[in-house]
Amino acid sequence: MGTAESAVGAPPRPGLRERKKQRTRDALVRAALELIATRGYEGTTVDDIVAAVDVSQRTFFRYFAGKEEVAFFVARLAESRVLDAVRARPPHEAPLEVLRRAVLDSWDGITEAVEQLVPLDLHMRVYRVIESTPALLAAHLRRATELEEELARVIADREGLDVDADPRPRILVAAFGGVVRVAERRWSAGDDCSPEAMRAVMTACLDQVGPALAGNWRTGPSPNRGTET
Repeated sequence: MGTAESAVGAPPRPGLRERKKQRTRDALVRAALELIATRGYEGTTVDDIVAAVDVSQRTFFRYFAGKEEVAFFVARLAESRVLDAVRARPPHEAPLEVLRRAVLDSWDGITEAVEQLVPLDLHMRVYRVIESTPALLAAHLRRATELEEELARVIADREGLDVDADPRPRILVAAFGGVVRVAERRWSAGDDCSPEAMRAVMTACLDQVGPALAGNWRTGPSPNRGTET
């Protein structure tokens, strides 16, 4: 009886055709990321990707609009998890804490989701390629702006605000996005490319948001002291 009830409540298992499509898509993602991590973005073509999976270009374009889309497929999965985490935060939390906790508390779930698609070290290697490739970095920053707008609207909705009349949600998310970018740059410039290192850098940067915005940074005498008359 319990088994039957569990089966009724469980999501339906994809059919054979859907599972085959998903396997093909995932194989294309893995092949593309491996090639990009090894040869670089400019050194990888759609022909290279389809040859690695032994499918046609037509098959590739059934799943992806182009090389850029497949390069960011895993990153977009992570973004969707963060958005879901923001929506799920308790209603009493302040907006800044909502964003901070959504990123840090969803980290393990994002890691597991990534590992179902590609090896985690491969994802992190491609992340560094994105940081060092102008075309990919531009696309990453463009998407970051779009994500900020989505987050601002979610925060405004949580707080009962009109996002177009009240600038605070967009200001908060823009500041938060800037912190994430600082963390990404610090991590990509370091020697340790592990997800643990990235999480540590991200946590340290997020913990500095409040002090950075509200604190007095000066630890020595005022630079103008001694020139006053």
